[in-house]
Amino acid sequence: MENKSVLIVEDEEKINKMVSDYFKFNGFGVISVSDGMEAVEKFNDDIDLVILDVMLPKLDGFTVIRRIRKKSNVPVIMVTARGDDEDVLMGYELKVDDYIIKPFSLEILIAKAKVLLNRIDSMTVIKEHIKEDLLNYNGVKLDKLKMEVYIDDEKVELEPKQFEILQYLMENKNIVISREKILEVKWGYDYFGNTRVVDAQIKKLRKNLQHKSYCIKTVFGAGYKFDVE
Repeated sequence: MENKSVLIVEDEEKINKMVSDYFKFNGFGVISVSDGMEAVEKFNDDIDLVILDVMLPKLDGFTVIRRIRKKSNVPVIMVTARGDDEDVLMGYELKVDDYIIKPFSLEILIAKAKVLLNRIDSMTVIKEHIKEDLLNYNGVKLDKLKMEVYIDDEKVELEPKQFEILQYLMENKNIVISREKILEVKWGYDYFGNTRVVDAQIKKLRKNLQHKSYCIKTVFGAGYKFDVE
């Protein structure tokens, strides 16, 4: 897989080379090591997947996964001859993502690796979309999709126009927005009222924001801004 890197930890030279070559053939960047201590030393945040044996010199695979899990949730597939239920359960207790017992198929291993990484990529995209739909500053959280606002995790009720204004100000945090601009964007070009309607909605909005009303600053002669500390 393009731009994906795998750390292969296997002390049997023949198996290490066979697995490493197969992952390279499938487009992975490969770092291969032959003992547990080197695995811990080589591991870094740029590694997308770990293929880990249990029976290793210096540090066994279970100890390696314990150390990795202290700093990362990187996907880990155990590939080992130790297939007793006790060993398999130990692996899953240590939060490995899959446990493959030797002898094994390279095709199955690479298929499992690709499915696992694709699932993680999909989850990352979903999380990014969710993050984009949330504005959260100074204890004021606005959910664009649900059209909900929370003050210190307590939901507050806003009128639709107040919600729109708050969203607009939060999306342009620390930027002064003129009354005319707010009127144009949130009421439309064909609105024939004056900017006093903006002031009235800001007043109501501040009241609903309770002790967080200070976030909406008035810049005299210029407009309003959502002030982020």
